[in-house]
Amino acid sequence: MNRENSIAVLTRGLKKRFGGNGASVEALRGVDFQARLGELTFIVGPSGCGKTTLLSVITGLLDPTEGEVDLFGQGIHRLPGTQQIDFRRQNLGFVFQQYNLLPALTAAENAAVPLIAGGVKWSEAVDRAKALLDHLGLNGRRDALPAKLSGGEQQRVAIARALVHEPRLVVCDEPTAALDHATGEKVMELLAAKAVHPDRAVIVVTHDSRVFHYADVIAEMDDGRIVKTEDKRLKEVLA
Repeated sequence: MNRENSIAVLTRGLKKRFGGNGASVEALRGVDFQARLGELTFIVGPSGCGKTTLLSVITGLLDPTEGEVDLFGQGIHRLPGTQQIDFRRQNLGFVFQQYNLLPALTAAENAAVPLIAGGVKWSEAVDRAKALLDHLGLNGRRDALPAKLSGGEQQRVAIARALVHEPRLVVCDEPTAALDHATGEKVMELLAAKAVHPDRAVIVVTHDSRVFHYADVIAEMDDGRIVKTEDKRLKEVLA
């Protein structure tokens, strides 16, 4: 696939300000960013540099103050509200630092939530989620409640929930921050092996330098700007 034709996410001149009346804070200061299909793109930098804000604007959870966001050629912020919600549900999968699992649902039921929200019958959705959990090494934990799962197991359930509806974009906000190093490595190995796909882009926001080696591309942020981009695959081609 031509790398220029594989762009999944593209932002141009992205700015985001919070507040007003002379007390505004500019969290994004003109961000140009892209993520390609088949690649694991990291957005890195210190706390407060704008990483999570950028991710929230890319996914339509926040509106930009200025600039544009295209997901798969679609200007997501130009979509009417209900269409934007449908677009996100169909095309995006989320992995959060704190897992956000529903405590009264089993691992399989939690992983099935995106399918159920999309109209799939409960039994079929749970069966599909169980198959994916088996694939992620949780075949013995499918019927456990979140309180009975370790942090690494809960994060695996969160990954299954992000992948079960086969989205074209998976976004992960600090997926290893609440985990010890060994468990974080296992989670990143799973993401790299199971989430990265020729028809899918994966974006990971993190300040955990221990897992940077999993990235294909690293976009480094500071003070609301991307100050450096390292493209490992391009380096390999030119080497």
